[in-house]
Amino acid sequence: MATLKLNDGNRIPALGLGIWQVPAEETARIVGTALGLGYELIDGAAIYGNEEGLGAGLRASGLPRERVFVTTKVWNDRQGHDETLRAFDESVARLGLEPDLLLIHWPCPAKGLYLDTWRAMIRLRDEGRVKSIGVSNFMGDHLERLIGETGVTPVLNQIELHPGLQQADLRALHDRLGIVTQSWTPLGQGAAFDSAPVQAVVARSGKTPAQVILRWHLQLGCSVIPRSTHAGRLAQNLDVTDFSLTPEEMTAMATLDAGTRTGPDPRDFG
Repeated sequence: MATLKLNDGNRIPALGLGIWQVPAEETARIVGTALGLGYELIDGAAIYGNEEGLGAGLRASGLPRERVFVTTKVWNDRQGHDETLRAFDESVARLGLEPDLLLIHWPCPAKGLYLDTWRAMIRLRDEGRVKSIGVSNFMGDHLERLIGETGVTPVLNQIELHPGLQQADLRALHDRLGIVTQSWTPLGQGAAFDSAPVQAVVARSGKTPAQVILRWHLQLGCSVIPRSTHAGRLAQNLDVTDFSLTPEEMTAMATLDAGTRTGPDPRDFG
């Protein structure tokens, strides 16, 4: 699996498995299946309620710990310096391992705590308890304040990104700041599957609409974390390295941007 270089010198796989909404009792099996197929990135979070299954699936796979990149996140009600440190310890206990990447799940600007949360995460990184630290769902002003007041740039911002919400301005800011863009809900709940730009690539390549869209994410330079609980779809989602979208097809995909969110707006959520 191709990797992307983070601004701290570490690397993250370009494509991984997201386990949001994966039932806790099925998580170990699904993680194990994914790792057996060749996935090397598992994206979790405390609020998903399945960190135990993530860790159990990794251990049952028999893979060396260093072969699998694990992400978890600090939830909104655990923000603040000391509370973040406690939340991290609890995630480590549930996972049975220290994650490779820790994210602030949402900025929650009304709480006014994401700077304190970030300072706690800097401490965890400096103590060697987590390799990399980043954010999720941060807008440009949140990023600029975070960097301006701490001097530490997140390695990654995980944002809602799909054909209907392409976030070109935020992606451009990430590029200028040296932040990797990671896409959640990358398929946009299938809204663009039947669109002309996607179907044109399907007809030419023989790939599925989901594979076409995942390939589009990779060609944008993003890391992407689709979710599936079915072995066949897990394998299909991974099988996106043997074709490419042409420049003309990438231009056509850009016309699908409607600014349509499937999730909350980070400016007022939390």
